[in-house]
Amino acid sequence: MKILVTGANGYIGMRLLPQLLELGHEIVCAVRDADRLSVHKDIRSQITVIEINFLEPVVPGKLPKDIQVAYFLIHSMSTSTKDFDAQEAITAHHFNAYLKNTIAEQVIYLSGIVNDKNLSKHLWSRKNVEEILYQGDFNLTVLRAGIIVGSGSSSFEIIRDLCEKLPFMITPKWVLTKTQPIAIRDVILFLTGVLNNRNTYNDSFDIAGPNVLTYKEMLHEYAKARGFRNWILTVPIMTPKISSYWLYFITSTSYKLALNLVDSMKMEVIARDTRLQDLLKIQPHTYQEAIAMAFKKIAQNQVISSWKDSMVSGRFRADLEQYIQVPKFGVLTDKQTLKVTDKDAVLKNIWKIGGENGWYYGDWLWRIRGFLDKLIGGVGLRRGRTHPDKLYPGDALDFWRVLLADKEKKRLLLFAEMRLPGEAWLEFRIDENNTLHQTATFRPKGLSGRLYWYSVVPFHYFIFGGMIRGIAKT
Repeated sequence: MKILVTGANGYIGMRLLPQLLELGHEIVCAVRDADRLSVHKDIRSQITVIEINFLEPVVPGKLPKDIQVAYFLIHSMSTSTKDFDAQEAITAHHFNAYLKNTIAEQVIYLSGIVNDKNLSKHLWSRKNVEEILYQGDFNLTVLRAGIIVGSGSSSFEIIRDLCEKLPFMITPKWVLTKTQPIAIRDVILFLTGVLNNRNTYNDSFDIAGPNVLTYKEMLHEYAKARGFRNWILTVPIMTPKISSYWLYFITSTSYKLALNLVDSMKMEVIARDTRLQDLLKIQPHTYQEAIAMAFKKIAQNQVISSWKDSMVSGRFRADLEQYIQVPKFGVLTDKQTLKVTDKDAVLKNIWKIGGENGWYYGDWLWRIRGFLDKLIGGVGLRRGRTHPDKLYPGDALDFWRVLLADKEKKRLLLFAEMRLPGEAWLEFRIDENNTLHQTATFRPKGLSGRLYWYSVVPFHYFIFGGMIRGIAKT
């Protein structure tokens, strides 16, 4: 069966792709930027990738006519605090127009549980998209999920950050709101289970795990699963804005996502029926089991996808291709070179840079820079990296974005997402003479950019020199 997957480079899409391929389907992925589809080359060789921006006017003939089923996994909640609902509506209308020129019989849409009478803007937008998709020339199957728990999911990572960093928490009253989390493994089972299942056509289903918990109970259960205790004091005086800043500074989430999440956390997200799990004979995992499965994947370094690798986790918005050519004029640079004896071992060190492995020199200085970046609204260092030794174009790497990761050419190129009065690149390359080249390039914006560069030049002398020597150690 020929299946279209939109949002293929998102958290859910990256989990769904290998499952659909394992089931023997032919996959077409529609993404905004093909260069940042962070999948293994074995998966990339089995799929067709088409560049479509569903926010832009429809381009006839972009999609193959013989698409039979499509997954709609697009959302814009993290990109804006004001008009993401309008963007999601436009996306849904354009999606319908594209599908009109195919033979698609079914569209599967992953939404959120919308049973509360007073919906947040986020959940109202999901419901609105559902209504727009019902207008399309296809049979629609809607899966309304609760909070998704899995390695790399935004909800799990926020809970993890809060519990691991704060044994004692003073929290806003929304932590007493009830919700019904679901394991990512079960979400994928439901998404594949309804595929071409006529009993699910033109209907909407709630999908959730068996446990109804408050957010406070979820935090306590996480701590219990990890073998420690935490204490939570609830106060009624935290406004949504203060709550959003609280999440932003403590966790790895972006401020825009934090603000929209807090808005939604005031609403109960509880399933009303179990029709679909009865129909598909799926018994969802408990919250404790979901946590255990997540940490098993983390321990085995098998985290397939993370919300942090999404472009919305940082300030980078343009196509990666526009920045791969590092400018040579009007820039300031720091160039370091070092002869190496074992280039394969050094290449491995390059591919392990950042995250828990650190930056090979002066990690405390990098942490201070990350903290200062967070204070002025930047991404900071908390995003880390998804894989300990794998990098793909588009991946988040602390406060950098991977532009190019070519092991055959022995070259890694990063673009800075920290807040700067200019644009910055960091490149690592090993040439045919076994020489390691490390180049930091900065394109300043005006006088403030130049003043910034020269003010940190003394630190560069130690940091960049120490970093290349650390990388070269084998």
